[in-house]
Amino acid sequence: MTTKIIIRPAKLGVEIRGINLLAPLGKEMITKIKSDLYQHRLLIFKNQGVISGEDHVKISQWFGELESTFYKHPKSPHPDVFRVSNDEYEGCRNVGRTGWHIDGSFMEKPFNFALYHMVSVPKIGCTAFVGFKELLMSISSEKRASWDRLWMVGNGHDIIHPLIYTHPETKEHVMCFHLGMIRCFIWDYGTQNQRMTDYNETRQIFQDIHDEIVKDNEKLVYEHHWERGDFIISDNRAVAHEATPETQYPVSMVGLRVLHRTTVAGTTKPFK
Repeated sequence: MTTKIIIRPAKLGVEIRGINLLAPLGKEMITKIKSDLYQHRLLIFKNQGVISGEDHVKISQWFGELESTFYKHPKSPHPDVFRVSNDEYEGCRNVGRTGWHIDGSFMEKPFNFALYHMVSVPKIGCTAFVGFKELLMSISSEKRASWDRLWMVGNGHDIIHPLIYTHPETKEHVMCFHLGMIRCFIWDYGTQNQRMTDYNETRQIFQDIHDEIVKDNEKLVYEHHWERGDFIISDNRAVAHEATPETQYPVSMVGLRVLHRTTVAGTTKPFK
């Protein structure tokens, strides 16, 4: 009996039913998943049950070598699994609430992919995503020209990346930032006109990017309302994300939230 695979468009990415990620899928299916990931940017696999830390890592390794986060928690099921929670005894708290971001923007080669699995699902608390393609298409030509002149400087790191650059695989224009872990921006980097932004100008640019993401009643934003068994694979270079405020509500109010995440090592440095 052949399993019927159902793929439905989400606001961003696609929702997939009928594939068991823990079953032997074969090279052809894994190649198809990789191709679909570049096309859709977000693959939302439903009904996966509870995936162990070891299996989470095995699935992640389809996409390359893992680069474990610098955050560690004693209850993490594997050294390469980042465990977050609304209970500090269960996982790292206050994660993802420092602003819209991609994972690893502070690294020379930002992570290629991120893979998420909600082990314990709270009553409320979403992970919000926005596609860079839609974001860049929605801004004015004047603002696009302005953003094209900006480079981000990592907070506490000697890392400088263009704010807008070309995705090495899809050739789409994407962005590199963390609206909470950027020390400053540089205008016209590498030219005789280059200039660093001061604190106030940096905060103004943060606010400008944030406002463009959430404008028009957040029409560009996809908020994923987690259900038991959800497993999400994202093209980290093509989408930004942020945890919604409800993810920090106490266990007594919304129940226990435990999210596992892995990140696949970056292979390219952003370049114009």
